[in-house]
Amino acid sequence: MKTLLHNTDIPGILEAAKIIKNGGLVAFPTETVYGLGADAKNEEAVNRIYTVKGRPADNPLILHIHDMAQFYAYADAPEYFELLARVFWPGPLTVVVPKKSTTPGWGTAGLPTIAIRMPSNDSSRLLAKHAQTAIYAPSAILSGKPSPTSAHHVLQDLDGKIEIVLDGGHCIYGLESTVLDISDKVPRILRPGFITAEMIHEQIGILPESGHPQNNKQPKSPGVKYKHYAPNAELTVVNGSPASAAAFINEHASMAGKRIGVLATDQTVEMYDLNKYSVLNAGDRLKPELIGAGLYAALRKFDDLGVEIIYAEGIIGTGIGAAVMNRMAKAAGGRVVNL
Repeated sequence: MKTLLHNTDIPGILEAAKIIKNGGLVAFPTETVYGLGADAKNEEAVNRIYTVKGRPADNPLILHIHDMAQFYAYADAPEYFELLARVFWPGPLTVVVPKKSTTPGWGTAGLPTIAIRMPSNDSSRLLAKHAQTAIYAPSAILSGKPSPTSAHHVLQDLDGKIEIVLDGGHCIYGLESTVLDISDKVPRILRPGFITAEMIHEQIGILPESGHPQNNKQPKSPGVKYKHYAPNAELTVVNGSPASAAAFINEHASMAGKRIGVLATDQTVEMYDLNKYSVLNAGDRLKPELIGAGLYAALRKFDDLGVEIIYAEGIIGTGIGAAVMNRMAKAAGGRVVNL
């Protein structure tokens, strides 16, 4: 199969919409990461997403919509949902809500709930509009790999496996959407993102709990149960002051005997020997939103450089910083050092 590459102009979107209608797979940009989309009404096409990605069957997908009519065609929601939608949609918020009895089980992993979002990226909504369907779409990469924030990243993993990639440049946020479960009495953030608990509390007067309930063996949301976002190299996250993190990394990297990559910050980049390590600067550690925007691209760059071990400096783990740290810790498989 030859994978086409088109811009996100109207001709490109119309071509991609035609492919969706015909049961094909389309990689498209959102404000968060690139998604791999299929017609939500086409079971065979949705199942092909799982096959192409190597995605576990019990890992649900996120439904991408272009208007509220599509939302209510698939789901029900508590009254306060409309407050959230009015403020945060279109935008990087996914809600987990009870699905309608008429909503089929493919894409939801057989759960009684469904995850839905309305992206703020214009081309992604236009794609759903012109395809005349909601679109199921996880990230457009092989399962477990760092999410794609450019069309180039998509092609690295899926060239020759899908019909078309819409190239909309780099994603502005670079981290997946916040996932908020509002299917139970107490709202719960299953995956942190740029829409924070404090922002949600301000709108609905309820502070969401965080984390996936331990008694729920099957995840309601992507990015919860399985290994995610991981580069080929072994990654360790080091939390501490800039000086202590750099000292720890320099000491342990020098003893590793392997090719080392270091994800540094503005505050520490000069503390590393560029002749010894492949050093990438993630930016100012006090601006986690900017570090998050470039995180996956940096992990993929380390893979391109062929490093075997990566050390990444942790950042402040509150608000948006918590979302960045969540992705770092998952990419590291839990290898986090707290100094």
